Amino acid sequence: MLEREGRAFSMYKRMPSRDRSDVMDVEENSAFSQDSMDVETTNPSMWLSFPHVVVGTLSSFLFGYHLGVVNEPLESISLDLGFSGNTLAEGLVVSTCLGGALIGSLFSGWIADGVGRRRAFQLCALPMIIGASTSATTKTLAGMLIGRFLVGTGMGIGPSAVALYVTEVSPASVRGTYGSFIQIATCLGLMVALFIGIPVKEIAGWWRICFWVSTIPAGFLAVAMMFCAESPHWLYKQGRIADAEAEFERLLGGSHVKYAMVELAKLDRGDDADTVKLSELFYGRHFRVVYIGSTLFALQQLSGINAVFYFSSSVFKSAGVPSDVANAFIGVANLSGSIIAMLLMDKLGRKMLLLWSFFGMAISMLVQVAAANTFVSGSASLYLSVGGMLMFVLTFALGAGPVPSLLLPEIFPSRIRAKAMAICMSVHWVINFFVGLLFLRLLEQLGAQLLYSMFASVCMMAVVFVKKNVIETKGKSLQEIEVALLPQE
Repeated sequence: MLEREGRAFSMYKRMPSRDRSDVMDVEENSAFSQDSMDVETTNPSMWLSFPHVVVGTLSSFLFGYHLGVVNEPLESISLDLGFSGNTLAEGLVVSTCLGGALIGSLFSGWIADGVGRRRAFQLCALPMIIGASTSATTKTLAGMLIGRFLVGTGMGIGPSAVALYVTEVSPASVRGTYGSFIQIATCLGLMVALFIGIPVKEIAGWWRICFWVSTIPAGFLAVAMMFCAESPHWLYKQGRIADAEAEFERLLGGSHVKYAMVELAKLDRGDDADTVKLSELFYGRHFRVVYIGSTLFALQQLSGINAVFYFSSSVFKSAGVPSDVANAFIGVANLSGSIIAMLLMDKLGRKMLLLWSFFGMAISMLVQVAAANTFVSGSASLYLSVGGMLMFVLTFALGAGPVPSLLLPEIFPSRIRAKAMAICMSVHWVINFFVGLLFLRLLEQLGAQLLYSMFASVCMMAVVFVKKNVIETKGKSLQEIEVALLPQE
């Protein structure tokens, strides 16, 4: 304990005067004894922060729901709104939300830093409510596209907001588990959207109900966030020390507040309130972490996961499996992998899951290549295609899906965290858009064998990249991670 106090004191001596005064205020106002510093050897109760995390991950549920909400009802929507047979219009209904998501993600960092994490969730929910209501009531294609674009802006804000929030309110011991909730909530949203859409062909106008349903969790998110804790990290950056202490008490318990505040003070260099310039994110001392984050999201999207999702129905259909059953298989594989990742995230660690996930995805793609080989017979080819696809989705959900959105807020320094997440999420959406736009064209031009071989190569490149560049963050405080990646000058 004396050694810990000595380290804290030596760090304290190196702080600027403003930081020392902040730490003095924390220690003078704290009602806890010096013995409370021993709590770093124990873990706070996860149940204090659990309800706050669950409310935050409603944004991920909505994200998944709106990704899947038009899949089944698209044919009915095109008939009712008068653009049946117009593939361009149908494609716009599906993809317009991606354009909105790109806009939302570009501004998400500035929103989260400007108004706080809680209000960022509310600003995420608002366009989702307005957009879904517009889509549910429209009688024209233009109205549907406007509604989808508004929903997309909320989808763009949500992933950054929830990744920041979960990272900053979770105890280090369960931060990985809580981070997996994001992927699980997204899977559940997709599955609920597919389930809600089942009656669309039997009940006229049911597609409007599908959109109305989404306003319920969006409204709950907006209201419930009023009662959730604000991020203590954001409050501290705003100079609201007492409020940060109060929120740490809600999230960690009173006996852990003092240690958490001292940890925050260690890396407060007096510049957190300064404006972060975009140029700082692309070169200099912050370049490395932004490069790691952007590349991880790029590799995630270039691995072929969205291509697999887009192409899954036709593969299953060729095997004689109905589309609703195929969607259920994909959903179960995705959810199963996410649950396994939740159980392993804080045991095996982020880096191990990423390595094995990308490696498993590469093997799965090679199975798809074998299925496309002309030397493989018809039935064997179908079994390999279906098996390889399910294996790919399962291994993706084990690591490549949930880990980047958890890992990036962990490795980004507090000062740039929100804006760096916005940049990385923008990379995610741009590549997502082009993969969706070009996949079928590339499949026609290159053939399944070559295209899937390219995806397998990307997955193996990801294994090498993770091995060389990603550090393990399991069980470490955000401050310890920052010291490891960005040594103090």
